[in-house]
Amino acid sequence: MAATLEHLKYYRLPWNYADNGISWLEPTTKCNLRCEGCYRDLNGPGHKTIEEVRADLEVFRRLRKSDCMSIAGGDPLVYPQILELVKMVKEMGWKPIVNTNGVALNETLLGDLKKAGVFGFTFHIDTSQKRPNAHATTEDELNETRLHYAEMLARVGGIACSFNSTVSEKTVHEIPSMVNWAQKHADIVHTMVFILYRSPTLTGDFNFYANGKKIDIGATYKETAWGGSRTLMAGDAVEKIREADSIYEPAAYLNGTAKPDSLKWLLASRIVLNGETMGYVSPNFMELVQTFTHLFTGTYLAYAKPKSIARGKLASFLGGMVDKKMRSIFVSILGRMFSNPLNLFRPAYLQSFMIIQPVNFEMDGRQDMCDSCPDITVHDGKLVWSCRLEEMNDHGVFLTSVPK
Repeated sequence: MAATLEHLKYYRLPWNYADNGISWLEPTTKCNLRCEGCYRDLNGPGHKTIEEVRADLEVFRRLRKSDCMSIAGGDPLVYPQILELVKMVKEMGWKPIVNTNGVALNETLLGDLKKAGVFGFTFHIDTSQKRPNAHATTEDELNETRLHYAEMLARVGGIACSFNSTVSEKTVHEIPSMVNWAQKHADIVHTMVFILYRSPTLTGDFNFYANGKKIDIGATYKETAWGGSRTLMAGDAVEKIREADSIYEPAAYLNGTAKPDSLKWLLASRIVLNGETMGYVSPNFMELVQTFTHLFTGTYLAYAKPKSIARGKLASFLGGMVDKKMRSIFVSILGRMFSNPLNLFRPAYLQSFMIIQPVNFEMDGRQDMCDSCPDITVHDGKLVWSCRLEEMNDHGVFLTSVPK
């Protein structure tokens, strides 16, 4: 049974359309891997020129403040000028985050990307992929692949490490394995993101229109048996996380455009000491971090430096000065240090979980999108939802849905 969540208990992230933690750049539609149900067309426009990429970045600079720039695709590591692109993003004032399947990454390229200014990586790894040299059939078996990339980044040092996994009805039961694995490697795995799968058959009984003309949505979005037959909601993922970590509790969220109580982006951060969860940070702590970061830097925080993530003890102490929940975490840390003096010298790590719940369809046909979406991209000089870019490419507009 899905967990019941009360959105007003959590901190509504202050991110908005013009002032957000993240923006989303797509320099290419090309990819060296195919994921089940992928909504990017491999026969699409291909690589943008570096001048076209700069033009997209200028649109962001003119219309939207962000802490980070997610460089995605396609897969950005197949983009011929990826080093120049990363350097450009850095010089224009954003933290460059490379969103990749990792297939093309090796330590030589990683070193070059670090020199170019890369801040972090988000690796998309899950069983929807047919990965070379990783013949895994379960998410648990893929943890070895995840560890390969986490250790590669740790050897180079100073680079944020995150993992995305698309989750369907057929794989949601494997979330506990990934949560437990992340806990064991909290020193080098900074964030885990669970993206709930969507496809046309999961939307409901609707007709779709573009500019008043009825269209076949199946021509734009691909179907796959991997996606299962049931739409997952944030509560489904929360239930599974709690099977692995019973004290899991979210702290912040973004709501939907149609429903204020939709949990479209649901964020939680735990503090881990010596492989054990000390507790989850409070909504008040999350608000303090966002408020003070924006006050002093002018942008809301999305990705923190690895050295900051290792300061869980300091975070619990400072947060505990103003917040009861953070104080209880600090007391737990003190207890572990008294019971085992070696813990005095061990860092406590902040590790985040994000659940992303894509579009849902209301019975009247309204589409509940992510309000203040962080994954906004540029299309023809305008800011649009990146998850629906195919609709713009195929039809020039976002599709409307009408109950049959």
